[in-house]
Amino acid sequence: MNDYRMKMKGLLLLFSLAGITGCASYAESSRSDVPLPDAYRHSGLDASEGSAGAADSSAARVSYAEFFRDPQLVKLLGDAIEHNHDLLVAIKTMESSRLGLGQSKLAYLPAVQLGAEVSSVRPSDNGSSPLAAGKESVEEYTASFGASWELDVWGKIRNSEKAALAGYLATVEAEKAVRTRLVADVADGYYNLLALRHRQEVLTSSMELAEQTLSMLQLQYEAGLVNSLGVERQQAVVAARRSSLFELQRLVTVQENALSVLCGRSPDMVETQASLLSLDAGTGDLVEGVPALLLRNRPDVKQAEMELMRAHAEAGVAAARLYPSFTISAEWGVNALRESDWFSFPGSVFSFLQGAVLQPVFQRGELKTAASQATIERDKEEIRFRQAVVEAVREVSDALAGVQQLDARENETLQQLKSLRSAAENALLLFQSGMADYLDVISAQDAALDAELSLADLRRSRLSARTELYRALGGGWQ
Repeated sequence: MNDYRMKMKGLLLLFSLAGITGCASYAESSRSDVPLPDAYRHSGLDASEGSAGAADSSAARVSYAEFFRDPQLVKLLGDAIEHNHDLLVAIKTMESSRLGLGQSKLAYLPAVQLGAEVSSVRPSDNGSSPLAAGKESVEEYTASFGASWELDVWGKIRNSEKAALAGYLATVEAEKAVRTRLVADVADGYYNLLALRHRQEVLTSSMELAEQTLSMLQLQYEAGLVNSLGVERQQAVVAARRSSLFELQRLVTVQENALSVLCGRSPDMVETQASLLSLDAGTGDLVEGVPALLLRNRPDVKQAEMELMRAHAEAGVAAARLYPSFTISAEWGVNALRESDWFSFPGSVFSFLQGAVLQPVFQRGELKTAASQATIERDKEEIRFRQAVVEAVREVSDALAGVQQLDARENETLQQLKSLRSAAENALLLFQSGMADYLDVISAQDAALDAELSLADLRRSRLSARTELYRALGGGWQ
């Protein structure tokens, strides 16, 4: 009994030392404060309006089905989210990390072992422990239950769990980031496909008009009213239009293939019914809010923050390894030299209780180096987090500038196109009445064609800028 009391006093002393020295454990740093502007450049809100409406203006709360109203585009997005290979890999990575998180929580539990052992030994007759007379072997029977537990004095286990949790949350945000980028890429590819098909329509109409002009020139040439130069030049115009149509068909096929792969299927035709110019390129009720919202709305920014938190926790684990480890071990079981006495109570019962303190000595230099490296990795993740925030603010500012300036450019191009269409019609009428040269007709038709194509490019750019603003504000993962 006295021996047992001495053992318990020793363990209590061990616990006391652990409690006294526990204050030296690694202190986790808080999230870095990143300086952010009050409003975006080119923002339509001032700082007070942005702060007041910040809670209700989050693009992250707008689902892609609400933002993109085109049914065909919404269907493409659904297919991509379900079958895209990059997104499926991100989901599997997240699932694997979740399993690792569950495993990290088991570190708080004691390590438990159950064992049973039967041995039969025949020692040498000439050895130090020869058999007793009449015996052929020495048998031993043991069954035991043991447990060992490491006290988390310095926060090593706690920080390991925090690192696993932050790592899991980082994969969750990474999956969302892949999803938002996928939504933006599919939408942008869809708009590009509409733009290419619109260009095909414009060029087809232009080629038909050029062929009509060529027919008139040939009639006038046969009548001796114009020379062959005009006919040959117009033939070159028709050939150029036809060549451009072949190139456009190639680009359409390439874009269809790219969209098919994004949707996780083999290259195939992508049907479209909507007209490029019929789509709404405005931002609707999408309000940019304030830059501080990016810290909770942008998946890539939140991923960088989780990586920083994981680096903080891993630095804590590395620092804790420099300090002594405190363990408690216990074992209880039955042991006998004869099978008949194996479970004879209490004579065959044995027990074991031990408290231990282990301090690294020769490995201390290696552990200090590892702790310093972990601190450097934490600093690197802090820099990456700051960079992610700054890049996110830049992307929103760029998208806002694109939305505003492209809108103004499209309005001007529409006015230009109206004038050039009228000029092309008048030039043809004047040519038919002999009051204009064929060069005036060609020049007017070329200018109108260029304006038509510029308008298509601007509308596609506006739609892409709208999509980029939605993504940059954190939308697309719902």
